[in-house]
Amino acid sequence: MWIAIIVVGVLVVVLVAMYFSYNNREIALRKEAEAQEGKIESVHDTMWKTLKQEAGVTDQYRKTFEELYPKLIAGRYSNEGGELMKMITESNPDFDTRLYDKLMQSIEAQRAYFASAQQRMLDILRERETLIESYPSRWFVSNKQKIEYEVISSTTSKETMQSRIDDDIELFGK
Repeated sequence: MWIAIIVVGVLVVVLVAMYFSYNNREIALRKEAEAQEGKIESVHDTMWKTLKQEAGVTDQYRKTFEELYPKLIAGRYSNEGGELMKMITESNPDFDTRLYDKLMQSIEAQRAYFASAQQRMLDILRERETLIESYPSRWFVSNKQKIEYEVISSTTSKETMQSRIDDDIELFGK
């Protein structure tokens, strides 16, 4: 008789421990998903502010160069003869394309970081769904309410997912 009571007692303790363990894991995943959604918004905001500001610096550099270069050249040759020969032998200012290279690197890095943040969110959601659908955890998890999240994507990607057709991308217009 004591053995039966001990077995029942141990079984109850194990079941209660499993209940708390699985529910605590579900709560942790839900909280992580909420935090990750905030992180995604922050990463997206940082990405666009960084790219917009870098593009603005690059565009301002181009405009300034376009404005100054003709004045520099005109000033050199305004009162002298043999301008063509002097232009050939002189060193003229070059348009530095390193800002564009930096902008492209920033675009790649920021987009990759944003994609990584979204992929982490999908991993959290997958892990939680696995927890609430797998045995024995599905018997113990009390909150099975779906976490709503839609991947931030482009119109082109959304249309491709609907049509299931992915044609070649025209990079430079038609």
